[in-house]
Amino acid sequence: MPELTSTPKLIICLLILSLYPISLKARPFILVLSQDDIKDSAASTDDESAADWDDFGDSESMTEENLDPGSWSPVFEPSIDPGAINGSYYITISKMMSAVTNGDVRVMEEATSEVESAAMEGDPPARSVLGFLYGMGMMRERNKGKAFLYHHFAAEGGNIQSKMAVAYTYLRQDMHDKAVKLYAELAEIAVNSFLISKDSPVIEPIRIHNGAEENKGALRKSRGEDDEAFQILEYQAQKGNAGAMYKIGLFYYFGLRGLRRDRTKALMWFSKAADKGEPQSMEFLGEIYARGAGVERNYTKALEWLTHAARQQLYSAYNGIGYLYVKGYGVEKKNYTKAKEYFEKAADNEEAGGHYNLGVMYYKGIGVKRDVKLACKYFLVAANAGHQKAFYQLAKMFHTGVGLKKNLHMATALYKLVAERGPWSSLSRWALESYLKGDVGKAFLLYSRMAELGYEVAQSNAAWILDKYGEGSMCMGESGFCTDAERHQCAHSLWWQASEQGNEHAALLIGDAYYYGRGTQRDYERAAEAYMHARSQSNAQAMFNLGYMHEHGQGLPLDLHLAKRYYDQALEVDPAAKLPVTLALTSLWIRKNNADSFLVRLIDALPEVYPRVEAWVENVFMEEGNVTILTLFVCLLTVLYLRERQRRNAVQAAGDVALPNQHNEHAAAPFN
Repeated sequence: MPELTSTPKLIICLLILSLYPISLKARPFILVLSQDDIKDSAASTDDESAADWDDFGDSESMTEENLDPGSWSPVFEPSIDPGAINGSYYITISKMMSAVTNGDVRVMEEATSEVESAAMEGDPPARSVLGFLYGMGMMRERNKGKAFLYHHFAAEGGNIQSKMAVAYTYLRQDMHDKAVKLYAELAEIAVNSFLISKDSPVIEPIRIHNGAEENKGALRKSRGEDDEAFQILEYQAQKGNAGAMYKIGLFYYFGLRGLRRDRTKALMWFSKAADKGEPQSMEFLGEIYARGAGVERNYTKALEWLTHAARQQLYSAYNGIGYLYVKGYGVEKKNYTKAKEYFEKAADNEEAGGHYNLGVMYYKGIGVKRDVKLACKYFLVAANAGHQKAFYQLAKMFHTGVGLKKNLHMATALYKLVAERGPWSSLSRWALESYLKGDVGKAFLLYSRMAELGYEVAQSNAAWILDKYGEGSMCMGESGFCTDAERHQCAHSLWWQASEQGNEHAALLIGDAYYYGRGTQRDYERAAEAYMHARSQSNAQAMFNLGYMHEHGQGLPLDLHLAKRYYDQALEVDPAAKLPVTLALTSLWIRKNNADSFLVRLIDALPEVYPRVEAWVENVFMEEGNVTILTLFVCLLTVLYLRERQRRNAVQAAGDVALPNQHNEHAAAPFN
């Protein structure tokens, strides 16, 4: 067992990164703990709050509809019959999807009226959707107060997505005492959907844009069965490659790479790979039989498959075996000593789940003397490796003040991180699938729904669609398609929410909106605030903009020294900014040494002159007829130039031939 010793200053940086290579890298979440955060409690305590903690949970495999009542999955998953559960509600949701796909305002208004009627009758899912419509200003006046009210009552009625929306609203208002309670409940539901022997892959929503451009690299890997790379992998699997079989099974099990989740296909591919001795597939078969995911639950088979995987030195499988001994499933009886031995084997081989499970045993005092401080350190090690359940346990420790000093701000952040891995995150898969099929309207609606739940990637994706596609986004406004003003307001709101959660590109765009007056009133001071926010995330463009504003005294004090400092910082952060920074420093030198000169006035006039020149080029030269005439004219000049150069070369060549004779004649003259 790895030995964990106490240090005077314990600093643990927890980096939440994407655990699966095909998904977009998660934004790093950094948690720094000092000795002050850790309680100096006795090695064994009798905190009553500990009794409220689950020990190892259970391996229940619940449907998404049970975990997330009112989920839109029946509309998108062909294996689920919408008519079997709240049929009229799902018919209405299907109408909304059809309306935004086809741009049918009448159908959208009809669906909205149906949602409103159901909401008035007290239906929680309908209230949740109506809250969403009021929040976005779709077919109803944008009203954040009404949106919150409907979400509140929907959450009281058990609607999970409204609980996410209400929790996020509290978080934005720094009401951590209320946000933490909701996020704790949501995180617990999310944890119950995770695997038992290993941590589930962190499936981040795909960011469909990279700055101002489409993120073609990520999108290319998300085209499901149409993706060439997937087809090659499938071909390899059909030819008997066990590794390829495992990967395809994994894709279908979790719905990765743009594939629809299909537990039947996953089971088939895992079984084929396991027959060829592929250990990770054996482990997944153990998971499937333990959870009863698509098969009849069978703990005996689960233990057999996990044991086969462990014999091939797949150390994460030891966690699954230990779990079965803790619960007494598939074995003669509970055996905490054996369970601990298996967890220690996993931990000795740097398997995060082993550290997590040992942490649970020491926290609960299961088969060992209870030691909260040691449990906390095990959780920290597991969390440092990105283990989601460890984040959940640390959140509970911060929340309850057991093992760690009470910190609602940190507890809320960690709970939110785990909660966003819950089944409701499947909205991102359907949004991406719609976008890849060219159904931008449906993609925007789904990303907007995720955006109000607090997903930063969805916020920026929805905002980018509005900016990129404009009217083609099929954005629905208060009384039909969005006006330009409604679209700008909506995009501005979404970018702002994304910027609050650390999206530097979003903060930069917010600054540009205020600086240029795009969709809002021009406000240099608020532009400077947004650029400052982006600069705090080491954005070179924001640094350059702040330098420019200091140079010209726009929204910031006129200060040439600070301007130079920001320009220099922009170059340090991004060497590609050398040309604009060099020009800016040249402008700064001219301004400093030639104040009120013609050159300074010329430089100050450039921002006003350039757009006019650009517009003139756009309107005059870039018209189709003018382009043709201009092209022919340039071709004619080129031909005339080439012919003139050819004539001059011919004359020059003739002169070069005559010159030696003339020289010889002059040279021979003295001898005559």
